[in-house]
Amino acid sequence: MLKLTAAEIKAIKALGTKKFRDSEGLFVIEGEKLVSEALASGFKIERILRREEIGEQQMARISALDSPSPVLAVVRKAEPGPAVAGKGLFLALDSVRDPGNLGTIMRIADWFGIDGIFASPDTVDQYNPKVVQASMGAVFRKTVTYCDLPHLCESFRAAGLPVYGTFLDGSDIYAADLKPEGLIVMGSESFGIGEAVAQHVDARIKIPTYAKGHGAESLNVAVATAVTVAEFKRRNG
Repeated sequence: MLKLTAAEIKAIKALGTKKFRDSEGLFVIEGEKLVSEALASGFKIERILRREEIGEQQMARISALDSPSPVLAVVRKAEPGPAVAGKGLFLALDSVRDPGNLGTIMRIADWFGIDGIFASPDTVDQYNPKVVQASMGAVFRKTVTYCDLPHLCESFRAAGLPVYGTFLDGSDIYAADLKPEGLIVMGSESFGIGEAVAQHVDARIKIPTYAKGHGAESLNVAVATAVTVAEFKRRNG
């Protein structure tokens, strides 16, 4: 049976924090599905550790899960793409902090064929273990580019491409003019789209509520992203 050194265990555990993921350029994935997705992707896998090779106790020590999976891999992070406008339909996330939401949004972008995802620097790290798990493998197909969102919005506008933003006081998305290309900005879970980004939005849209009387104040950002993107794709397929 393979015996991991204390230094090896410490190094793998350290990748649970963004500081060490950034400094080492590595992240951890767990589970047969994610490891299979990684093997089929262009990502470089540095190491694969299986429970039958290292034992239950050692796997529990390096795992970030409550119930350690049978396999864990250490993977090299992707190089970030350019933060510039491009042809296609893109998402921009302003201060999305919840790991489950980001992972789900990456999965949604993968499902609907979104051409890229941008995010403000204070959005949760795409290689956070909870983001990776929630992405269900989309982390290997939809890399997030962290950048200055106001500048990004201006690059889309300069290229003649519309910038859409979701707001509670926006126009009904089902009646709005939705182009097949451009940038869709989604705001944070608590505060929506910040003013610094909002002033660069061309079209303010919203998902209307059909509740009678008092209802939910807003939708979860991942749910709102799915509904919004689905309407863009339905309209422009």
